[in-house]
Amino acid sequence: MFLDRVRILVHAGDGGDGAATFRREAHVPRGGPDGGDGGRGGSIYLTVDPGETSLRDYRSAHHFKAKAGGRGAGDRMHGKAGDDMTLKVPPGTSIFEDATGGFLGDLVAAEQTLMVARGGKGGLGNVHFATSTHQTPRHAQMGEPGEEFWIRLELRLIADIGLVGLPNAGKSTLLAALTAARPKIADYPFTTLEPNLGVLDLSDVLDAADVETRRPTIADVPGLIEGASSGAGLGHAFLRHVERTRILVHIVDGSDRDPEWSYNIIRDELELHDPALLRKPILVAFNKMDQPQAAEAWPAFAEARRAQGIPTVAISAAEGEGLVALRAALASLLPDATELSEPPQSEGIVVHHIESVGDSFRVDVEDGVYVVRGKKIELLAAQTNFEVEESAERFQRELARLGVDEELRRQGVVSGMTVRIGSSELEWEPDDWDDR
Repeated sequence: MFLDRVRILVHAGDGGDGAATFRREAHVPRGGPDGGDGGRGGSIYLTVDPGETSLRDYRSAHHFKAKAGGRGAGDRMHGKAGDDMTLKVPPGTSIFEDATGGFLGDLVAAEQTLMVARGGKGGLGNVHFATSTHQTPRHAQMGEPGEEFWIRLELRLIADIGLVGLPNAGKSTLLAALTAARPKIADYPFTTLEPNLGVLDLSDVLDAADVETRRPTIADVPGLIEGASSGAGLGHAFLRHVERTRILVHIVDGSDRDPEWSYNIIRDELELHDPALLRKPILVAFNKMDQPQAAEAWPAFAEARRAQGIPTVAISAAEGEGLVALRAALASLLPDATELSEPPQSEGIVVHHIESVGDSFRVDVEDGVYVVRGKKIELLAAQTNFEVEESAERFQRELARLGVDEELRRQGVVSGMTVRIGSSELEWEPDDWDDR
């Protein structure tokens, strides 16, 4: 089964906790703090593997979690960094944040890489919190949580030539005739339900040296119908697979009742999906010339295309007629060997998001719970061990400094109510939370 769209959950590793330890050594009665930092959590990357042609590896595996960082230890020993995780994707994979639809990157070149979830930073050990007035801190930071969210992967095949046309126009038959591919072929519409790829054989129209260096790929895209650009039939699921091609071969069933109508339907759908598709080099293959209806319709159809300046070749894919002329026409439209050796879209796009960790926050009341939201305050809560009194007190002082407790009071919080900050739930106690 060809898989070209999946959702996966990526969870980067959490940072390791910092250590709250003290130096213990003979003849050193007051050794002071020596807790080391936690190791960073592993990040998750996507990287392009040219050997992959679909997203089938993610058919059943949907959850991916990187290793957490190691805990810090005494004697200022830092925790081990968590191993990064690298997931392979085929060339032409676009990545989106599933919840928001935000664009994260577009990977097309071999070994191009994108970080999709960043590992959490390790917590600081208690050596960082010693001061001249507080020389025995018991406070150490917990590790920062790793990023976690669902992302959507969408594959747009990278091929030099894309075959488009109505169902049963003969695309699969032509692909089999031009390449060594063996797609399913039958005399009824929608035989092809997934794209097929093949390598074009140009041995009869090029010199032997050129044949070895010019090996264009062809993608046979499942048949389109009227309304495909709006999602009808197979719709967007396959129109996107022709976006990256260098050349489009528009196959028209010459034995159809109205080949001109068939031709215009596909042109309209390509333009509605993306007007840039019609700016690509387009070659029309008028197929099924072995049928009397096609032979009769050919002169008028060819004349109309000549008037539009669109190259057209009459063929019979089933009988092998006109294929030499078709291959020659394709060879003339294709770039030279140097350019052909690179992907049609040689550079992908990686979006670098720089998130500000400012002091801003907001307070919402949800089912009687006061929920504090803000990047910085949520991170502080995640890195606080509330079972350690000194750590809880430091957190309370941060609440006062940032103005969170003042805003909670303004919104009516009273003793005994629940305040949620990130994944931490705290019971409001005015005497404890006042910074007085």
